[in-house]
Amino acid sequence: MDRPALPENEERRLATLRSLDLLDTPREERFDRLTRMARRVFRAPIALVSLVDSNRQWFKSCVGIEAEETPRDVSFCGHAILGDDVFVIPDAHADPRFRDNPLVVGEPRIRFYAGCPIRSLDGSRLGTLCVIDHVARDPDAEDLMALRDLAAMVEREIATFQIATIDELTGLGNRRGFTLLAEKSLRLCDRQGITATLVFIDLDDFKTINDRFGHAEGDRALAAFAGELRRSFRDSDICARIGGDEFVVLLTDATSDDAMAIVKRFEQALATYNRRKGGRYELAMSCGVVQYDHGKHGKLDALIHAGDAAMYEAKRHRSRPDEQRAD
Repeated sequence: MDRPALPENEERRLATLRSLDLLDTPREERFDRLTRMARRVFRAPIALVSLVDSNRQWFKSCVGIEAEETPRDVSFCGHAILGDDVFVIPDAHADPRFRDNPLVVGEPRIRFYAGCPIRSLDGSRLGTLCVIDHVARDPDAEDLMALRDLAAMVEREIATFQIATIDELTGLGNRRGFTLLAEKSLRLCDRQGITATLVFIDLDDFKTINDRFGHAEGDRALAAFAGELRRSFRDSDICARIGGDEFVVLLTDATSDDAMAIVKRFEQALATYNRRKGGRYELAMSCGVVQYDHGKHGKLDALIHAGDAAMYEAKRHRSRPDEQRAD
């Protein structure tokens, strides 16, 4: 049996999946309706909306089986999210990758599988819409097109929720999206004794850019600033725009010193961008760095407030961010 490999963007993919807050939520008619349609179109006994987590595939919707999840290392969907198009196994008994798979030799006794990747707005493959049969099958082009169309409908349902957690201009999380994911991350850090650090960032002189060059140019400045921020920080870091010119980043498994090293990399990236662009203004920032302390901060709001205060202190003294670090 072949275990599925990990996608190249696995950290970002998992961060996106978890930011949606869909895992381990109750069944919803909007997804169940689409799995019923997939089963009916394919005349197959089983259809699933499967989300591939770090060590499991969890079923947001399923018809035809009782299970709510199965291990990722035996999942067919773990293989399906490695490609861009429908992943088809006409006969698992004849496929050396799957013929001794526990889901083939045992329940639900998969023989035929077809799964179409489900993508988030950032292109990450979150899971699949898949259909399963107990007999070998050879789907035609029309069948596969129908599965793609239904998967696109699943994507639209997910996007409806994701839009509510994503800042449309920059593509980063918004305040709601950041809160959902950061609160979970801090709870995990508390349980596992993992260090976390928050960086609160303000785009300097943004009002001047808007006033002198117009709001359209201000939007371009924000988008460029966010792009450099995303590229400078790690894939595992949670980045968000929480206000007009205010950004936050939560770094897990990182001390304040680790965070400052990345902040310096971000400053260098901004300097490189300014030299390359050679425009009428430069992108610059002030920031506050706060290492999370459960006894001192307690909840996320307190941590954000501490970061905000540290950032304003740095801005007030016009000093380097590492001179105004709050530990």
